[in-house]
Amino acid sequence: MVDLRVSLVQGDTVWLDPDANHAMYADMMAPLKGTTDLVVLPETFTSGFSNEALARAEGMDGPTVAWMLGQAASLGAVVTGSVQMRDGDGVYNRLLWATPDGELKHYDKRHLFRMAKEHERYASGRERMTVELKGWRVCPLVCYDLRFPVFIRNRFGVEAADRFDYDLLVFVANWPSARAYAWSTLLRARAIENLCYVAAVNRVGVDGNQISYSGASVALDELGAPIIECGAQAQVVTVTFSAAALAAHRARFPAQLDADQFEIRI
Repeated sequence: MVDLRVSLVQGDTVWLDPDANHAMYADMMAPLKGTTDLVVLPETFTSGFSNEALARAEGMDGPTVAWMLGQAASLGAVVTGSVQMRDGDGVYNRLLWATPDGELKHYDKRHLFRMAKEHERYASGRERMTVELKGWRVCPLVCYDLRFPVFIRNRFGVEAADRFDYDLLVFVANWPSARAYAWSTLLRARAIENLCYVAAVNRVGVDGNQISYSGASVALDELGAPIIECGAQAQVVTVTFSAAALAAHRARFPAQLDADQFEIRI
């Protein structure tokens, strides 16, 4: 692994207007060209977290997939974020992972936020996704997933000897201000217990349901300490995660060797 540059794009997503959001986020990302490896957008960045968006959900052949692939190629970096995506008979809260060379992968949100009836309207994903980037193994997840540590648990030596499942957790979110303390606390816990870095992007502003979002996007080190913390305004920040520091911590504090073995049944 070499050091990894990750950019957090914390925006005030325009309510139910994909074209406006494409334009806004493209402007925010444009200065990152050639300076980063991974660009992270918020959850449902084309519409906001709205059940009304289901009727307008795109397919994988729609404009947002094309836009993300175009942005990745232009920036020379992976671009990720989630959108409402229709696939077959269901609509998924789907995180897209677009690479500069035109590859596209996706993860469908596993844990649906029942307090907003997301579980009644969206289809649920089944499998966690891990992707390779510059020698790093990255696990991207969506918002409410953050509350479920068993699903997120970083195993050691299971998929490959002497390897963790992942080195970096990425979260994309629309996490309301009312639960900001839970956001910051859970993110730190996930970094500490999984001996990994965390990059988490939340939106800012007030959405069409009059729900307020305070941002607080953050990059955390392997001890759960902040490397970069964002405030409540729209902004773009870039952090460099140190491969050497992560390896040194895992060697110095090998808690993974005492971890419980288990299987997840879904």
